[in-house]
Amino acid sequence: MISVLGQAPTNCDGVTRREVLRVGGLALGGLTLPDLLRLRAKAGTANSRPKSVIMIWLRGGPSHIDSYDMKPDAPLEVRGEFQPIETNVPGIQICEYLPLHAQIMDKLTIVRGIKSNDLGDHTPHYILTGCPDRGKRPPIGSIVSRLHPRHDGVPPYASLMYDPRGLENPTYAGMAHRPFVPRAEGLDNLSLAKGISIDRLRDRQTLHRELDRFSRAADLAGNMAGMDGFTRQALEMVLSPVARRAFNVNEEPPETHARYGKYCESLLMARRLVEAGVNVVTLKLGDWDTHEHNFRDMRDQLPQLDRGFHALISDLYERGLQRDVAVVLWGEFGRAPRVSRIAGRDHWPDAGAAVLAGGGFKVGQVLGETDAHAARSKGRPDTPANIFATLYRHLGIDPAITLPDHNGRPMYLLEDRESIQNL
Repeated sequence: MISVLGQAPTNCDGVTRREVLRVGGLALGGLTLPDLLRLRAKAGTANSRPKSVIMIWLRGGPSHIDSYDMKPDAPLEVRGEFQPIETNVPGIQICEYLPLHAQIMDKLTIVRGIKSNDLGDHTPHYILTGCPDRGKRPPIGSIVSRLHPRHDGVPPYASLMYDPRGLENPTYAGMAHRPFVPRAEGLDNLSLAKGISIDRLRDRQTLHRELDRFSRAADLAGNMAGMDGFTRQALEMVLSPVARRAFNVNEEPPETHARYGKYCESLLMARRLVEAGVNVVTLKLGDWDTHEHNFRDMRDQLPQLDRGFHALISDLYERGLQRDVAVVLWGEFGRAPRVSRIAGRDHWPDAGAAVLAGGGFKVGQVLGETDAHAARSKGRPDTPANIFATLYRHLGIDPAITLPDHNGRPMYLLEDRESIQNL
């Protein structure tokens, strides 16, 4: 067991991001802990290209039976309305509305029969933390931010979610390890405020005065440890042209935007961020909560997802990033193996599917198998924790590491630390 000790910074919602650093720059990221830097240097990762993860959440829980785990021989009320098609890997079939996926199946791995938490609710905590209990563990991005601090102006963790404060609370990892949100005020703050030049920002006396003022404000709220990380990361990001350019998706030519499509524009942003070195990018696509009109809604969304996901994976390969960037595409659970009211499917935590790509993984395969109705795994089911164990190892992090919680108790990153087999 490896333990990273130290007092966890306290959480605080009393100091706004704009109050953290008014000279420009939204300050988020890791603390500069000397012991963590030494561990990172000893691992030989300081000068290598950073490993990254793109976590794509299909909000609402997409139907695995109508996408990646079809059962064409099942009764109509189970198999639904869609037909399977062959892929470029013999023996692997997927939904007819995913023809571009079919063309790159040799670059993908489908994991079937994933068992989610028994609650079957829409909170994506399990697929953000690897822990089935809501609010108990930090998300993967906060863990990476804390264990792999950055000093190059590129945030370790960026979120394209609609509600990162609620969904991606860093808990005991500390407030400095919330994700950077490259939208609205966050992007505005990457620019210098009126009357502030780079030279002035670099001036040591100016910095001293600004940091003194923010330190006093933070001390009043009891948040100095986290605020130190905020202010340092903010200054690094404001001074970094790499960070500013990575967040400017308008630099991409119109034909690139067209390849991804409006529905998957966040995938284009994610590709730019990992290309710039961001370690973890989380994002949400669509609304797959299809209690009613499952087939109508999936006819609309699957082709758009197909287009954008094909563009993302193709881009990663064209740019030589397929070993450095791991991609996981999934929802919080699957859908019921029986069509219910108004052509819908209800929640089904007993089985779901995920698609993995990149990461140097073994691809062109299907792992796991469900029964004749895609209701349950035929063997021991994989869980989100097993996928997280795989992703942590890709990022160079031992899932047996512990971090102290708010009470100082050592907490494993994952309770189930077994990786997905045959990846």
